[in-house]
Parts: sequence; C-alpha cells; structure tokens
Amino acid sequence: MSMLKVLLVDDEPDILEFLKYNLEANGFMVITAENGVLALQIAEIERPDIIVLDVMMPQMDGIEVCNQLRDKKQFQNTIIVFLSARSEDYSHIAGLDAGADDYIVKPVRIKIFIAKLLSLSKRKDQTFEREKIKLVGDIKIDFEQKLVFIKELEFQFPKKEFRIFSLLCTKPGKVFSREEIYHNIWGNDIYVSERTLDVHIRKIREKIGDDFIVTVKGVGYKIFVGKNF
Repeated sequence: MSMLKVLLVDDEPDILEFLKYNLEANGFMVITAENGVLALQIAEIERPDIIVLDVMMPQMDGIEVCNQLRDKKQFQNTIIVFLSARSEDYSHIAGLDAGADDYIVKPVRIKIFIAKLLSLSKRKDQTFEREKIKLVGDIKIDFEQKLVFIKELEFQFPKKEFRIFSLLCTKPGKVFSREEIYHNIWGNDIYVSERTLDVHIRKIREKIGDDFIVTVKGVGYKIFVGKNF
C-alpha cells in the first residue's frame, strides 16, 4: 500500500477519527485539522498529497480553503476532495469550480472513499507522462521519443529508468520517498525488493553522472536544485 499523506479537514471529531482510523489501516499517513484556517497552516508545513475538505466549517469554509490553496503554486497539483453532507447540485458545482478534483457526499462509504483517493492519486501520478516536452534547468525530457537531453547530450533509458528519472523531475528539489517511487512506478500490488530501486538509480547515474540525483539518507531521492532550476 502506498504511503500517501492525507490532510483531513472537518469540524466533527467523530468523522475525523473514523476516517483517520480507516485510512491509516489502509496504509495512508494522516494529519487532521478541525477548521479551515488551521488546515491552511498545516498544509503549508506538511505538503500533503491529498487534502479532504468538509464544506461547512467554522472560521473558513471548505470552498474558501480550496480557493486559497489553488492560488498557491505549490498546491496547484495537489489532490483536493470535498466531503460534505450537502448533496445539492450547486454545492457540487461550487466545489468543482473552486478547483476540487472530486466531491463526495456523506455518509462515507469507506471502501469507495479509499478507492477514489487511490484512483485520483494514480491519475495525478501519470499526468507527467502526457507532457510532450519538459524542461528542468539543463534537462530536457522528450516523452514522445522517451529521450533525455542534458546540455545537448542525448541519453536513452530503459522504460523503468526513464519513468523514475521523469518522476523525480516533476518536482525539482522535492524528496521522493522510496515508497512514493515504488507506488508511482511499480504500483501497489507488485512486490519489489529493496535493492531494485537502488539498482535503477545507479544505472541512471552511470549514464548521466552523479550530479543530478541526490540521495537523502533514510528517505529517498531528489533532483538537484541548482542555480538554473
């Protein structure tokens, strides 16, 4: 199971406890907030992969929280899901117009809820492959030809190495945990040995040198953020 980080935001402690228990039981890392103001503060610090927002909350409602998150560059691609007792069409539309990826009506059917979060995550993970060209500093990634160019030098990788390198380049400077990389590249249902990722990283470095991929001990890997990034 993936180690996706979820921020749950709801003013009802019982709902937070119920969702947190079930998400953690299914391999998620969970943080909670009981109002929108606190949610914004926690999101800035924790940078969750998924944010689940109640609509009606004290101090700041979920729609406003979503609008403020989407106005920030670091949250433009974060998965945001509304979870609300309001089932009217206009509430759904308002949530989606604010930039949410989905709108789920309470009461929660937990298996479907978890399946939706995983499905949304998988789609987000794959969006980088729909780009034709990506530029990251001196790195150019051609997704159609499956080629990498660094300072005009051309590199061709096997499929898994290309996907790992491309994934790291989606967010320069971000540390991708080993669990995140396994989840994105191999999926949740395939067993991969601890050494498999290390071997792929070593092979990438053998081709492009040691300057671009940084090992963060005990966590994972990131693309080096130099002055041109």
